[in-house]
Amino acid sequence: MANRRVVACKDSGSQRSDSMAVLKCFGLSKPAMAAVLLVLDTLLTSLVIAYVPYTKIDWDAYMSQVSGFLAGERNYENLKGDTGPLVYPAGFLYVYSAIQYITGGNVFPAQVLFGALYIVNLGLVFLIYVKTDVLPWWAFCLLCLSKRIHSIFVLRLFNDCFAMTFLHAALALILYQRWHLGLIVFSGAVSIKMNVLLYAPVLLLLLLKGMHVIGVVTALFSAALVQIALGLPFLLSHPLEYVSRAFNLGRVFIHFWSVNFKFIREDIFVSKEFAVTLLAVHLMFLALFAHFRWCKHEGGLFQFLLSKILELKHRNIFQAFLCDLSSRVLSKQHIATLMFTGNFIGIVCARSLHYQFYSWYFYSLPFLLWKTPFPSYIRLMLFAGVELCWNVYPSNAYSSLLLLTIHLAILCGLWIAPCEPPYQDTDPSAAKED
Repeated sequence: MANRRVVACKDSGSQRSDSMAVLKCFGLSKPAMAAVLLVLDTLLTSLVIAYVPYTKIDWDAYMSQVSGFLAGERNYENLKGDTGPLVYPAGFLYVYSAIQYITGGNVFPAQVLFGALYIVNLGLVFLIYVKTDVLPWWAFCLLCLSKRIHSIFVLRLFNDCFAMTFLHAALALILYQRWHLGLIVFSGAVSIKMNVLLYAPVLLLLLLKGMHVIGVVTALFSAALVQIALGLPFLLSHPLEYVSRAFNLGRVFIHFWSVNFKFIREDIFVSKEFAVTLLAVHLMFLALFAHFRWCKHEGGLFQFLLSKILELKHRNIFQAFLCDLSSRVLSKQHIATLMFTGNFIGIVCARSLHYQFYSWYFYSLPFLLWKTPFPSYIRLMLFAGVELCWNVYPSNAYSSLLLLTIHLAILCGLWIAPCEPPYQDTDPSAAKED
């Protein structure tokens, strides 16, 4: 086994050296490659806005809900649009109120604004990929090649775009160990759309790994304050209506619009039993990955949690506040691996994935694929397969079954992949960074 690891390390090192040699021939570094792609994608996005017809889906509903809020309505049950009642937390209203003020509620200037948001988001994603150094330089192109993602941003104007941009900003901050600020931005993302909570279990685990217990408590308190502050106008006037509408975890999506599980009969798809089963599978996958993968270097999940309890037991509160709230420094690759994998597990176990939900995990796909031990041509085939499934409209039993199969293949690849060192003082590549 040791010899295999040495050979694998040599192979990985030789591949990286070959990649760097090619980059030097072109006079490009990975940051330069990212910059070139940003410029090219800016041009592509501009052409999409100029020549591809806008598709009316949720924009009018968003504007109606925002107009009610700006007119003074604070009861969430009365904030409605042509697609139904408002089901997003208060951050959504503030963001789209600003958009309405800037654009006057007109579609074209909103498309330009979302085009700029697309480039900002892509820049944040490139920063994450450059700092984690998982992808070869040529695979950066994959992040710019999705027809569906361009459509979600500049032809549909969904709130998922803002939520994921905030999420990627939070992840970039966490890569630099800015835990409290990262949690605040993460909470801002949750306030726009709740799908960001799929990252919450692994984020809590990372907080426990990267900080002392008191630091974790203060970071979580900061995130909670953001939610309270943003929701205060509604919490003071109609708290039950706000909490039940904005944080409704029991919503049942329409079977027709789902991209996954289309091969399941509709009566089963909408049943409570199916939802509970998927939730149980989700929690099981999280527990297995946490115990055998993410906490492997700490002796497993239970041993790790026990160590945190003992740490708190042997230090009183006064000592905890006097000491540095940070613990050992986590490697950037370990942080991104846990965040992206934890979210992906939630995607695999989600009962319904609508077309705009592709933005929830598309930008993590190349990272996850290159964390698997599969050869590059298999990774590219899996990436193309996912993109194909998300561009089948309307989705059908075959496309949804193919999507689930690819998702499970990627998850299996992540399970059998080698575990990276979690801390910078055990990661040889950490010394080269920054």
